[in-house]
Formats: sequence, C-alpha cells, structure tokens
Amino acid sequence: MKILVTGAAGFIGFHSSVRLLEAGHEVVGIDNLNDYYDIRLKEARLAILERTDGFSFKRLDLADRAGMSDLFRSNDFEVVLHLGAQAGVRHSLENPFAYVDSNVTGTLTVLEGCRNSSVNHLVYASSSSVYGSNTKQPYSVEDRVDSPVSLYAATKRADELMCQAYAHLYGFPITGLRFFTVYGPWGRPDMAYFKFADAIMAGKPIDVYNNGDMERDFTYIDDIVDGIEAIVQRAPTTSDAPAHRIYNLGNNRPVRLLEMISILERELGRAATKNLLPMQAGDVYSTYADVSSAKRDLGFTPRTSLEEGLGKFAAWYMARQW
Repeated sequence: MKILVTGAAGFIGFHSSVRLLEAGHEVVGIDNLNDYYDIRLKEARLAILERTDGFSFKRLDLADRAGMSDLFRSNDFEVVLHLGAQAGVRHSLENPFAYVDSNVTGTLTVLEGCRNSSVNHLVYASSSSVYGSNTKQPYSVEDRVDSPVSLYAATKRADELMCQAYAHLYGFPITGLRFFTVYGPWGRPDMAYFKFADAIMAGKPIDVYNNGDMERDFTYIDDIVDGIEAIVQRAPTTSDAPAHRIYNLGNNRPVRLLEMISILERELGRAATKNLLPMQAGDVYSTYADVSSAKRDLGFTPRTSLEEGLGKFAAWYMARQW
C-alpha cells in the first residue's frame, strides 16, 4: 500500500515507518522538524529512513492548510498513519498555542485531506492522557474521558471527537490508538527515562516528582508498532459499527517510577542522585491500560518487560553518535 505517515521523523513515526517499509509498503513521510527537542535526533532518524527504498519525505507543517491539501491532491494514499503532534504534557503549560496549531488544526487538515481523497483508512495517535483524573483502573476504552488535567490531553480528546464526527458524517473508517508511556531506542529526550539517563551519565541529580510515588504503564516501542501494524492491515469495514474505533495500546502492567529508575541505574551502571519534588501540574498518579479489545480485535499482546526494554534503550543510548 501507499501510506502517509505524519510525524515520520518522530519517535513512534520513525519506528512505524521502518516496520511498514520492511513489510513492503511505500511510505511518504512528513514532519516539520521543529526544535521542541534536539533536531539532530530527528535528522538522524530521517537519515535512516531516507536510505531505505520505498520512502520519500516532505518537510511540511500539519497546520499548513494549503500544503496539506496539495499533498493529498498529488498522492493516492490508501492509508494515513497520523502520528504527528506537539507532544509533552508539561510543555503545554508553557506554549499552549503550539498544541492547538499542531494537534487540533493539524488533525483537521488530515481529516479534510482524507475526506477529499480516496483514503481507505485513517489511523491516528491519541494518548493515555485523555483519561485525565479517572480513578477507575485499568483504563478502559469504554470509560468516560471528560476530565482532562492538561491542555495536551484536551487537544488529544478533541482529536478523538473530530474523528468521531468525520467518520459519522463521511463514512470512511477511522481508528484511534491511545498510547501509554512509550519508550525505547531513538526515543524522545523530553521523556522521563531519557532525561534521567542524560542526568545520570552527566553526574547530575534527577528531578523525581511526587517523591517518586507514581506508576506508569511503560510500553516498549516494538510492542506499540506491533499494534500499529496490525491495525493498518485491518480497516474497519463499512458494515462495522461504529466506523470510528479506539484502542488502548499499553503494557497492561503499571510499574512504580522508583522501580523504573532502579532498573535504569542498573542498565547504565551508575547510581542516580534523586531530587524529590511535589507532583507537577498536569500529571496523574497512575496509568494502566486495559488492552482486552486490542487483544481481541488485533491480536495485540505486549511482550517486552521493562527490564528488557530499558536494557535495549541503555545499549542504544551508550552507543548513539548524535
């Protein structure tokens, strides 16, 4: 198939593009290569993709309405994998307009592009953050998600609602994927595990919020891409109800933050100095994915333990050359 991947130079976009290319698909990647984090990492990911047959790249901002319209008009995409977004819960407190521009307007340009072309299936990234202040766990896709605790979460929920409306109005299949704390090689430097590795190796203290009393459903990147690949291959049919579906993709096993730090220390071979701090605005105490529907419909079964996944990350981190 010919597949558009938005955010192709990003963490999940890069790994997904690699997997789709290995499966023989043609991938067109777009990314605006912004400087939210070190652009050298994005360029290094992109360099790997550009050496691969079947991949082409266009630097393009999702909020560029004319540019996005031209992209869809000049290509016959069968599937769109929409992973491009402004990420980061805490950064949304400092730069809110970037989140509306990228996550809301950017998703709308993708929806309009799909509506006005022959796209068979739109798959898009949502987030576990939409569960907000929910206290019932594990989080189920059947739960209400109307209590976001960050602007980032609110924009991701807005994406889900827009996709629901477009699937209803225009009848093309759309699938949303709520990712849970994705980590691994080539990951995002703004994520806790990556920032901790930077600080530990530099001999600097790490900031540990809520005194480390938090849990996250850490999910290894290869397991996430397994789920993405499965859903790309299975578009909901016109007889499916509803045409818009949402799945959780998580490890289904929350781990305490202090345990994650302990594993990372062991894999890096150095101890961390912990700067214990109160809970940050926009954070939640725990995340925990109910993946039963993804297992039923997609065969999704996360296989990677945190020990194994952080070991692979640490090996990549120590050997990286950017």
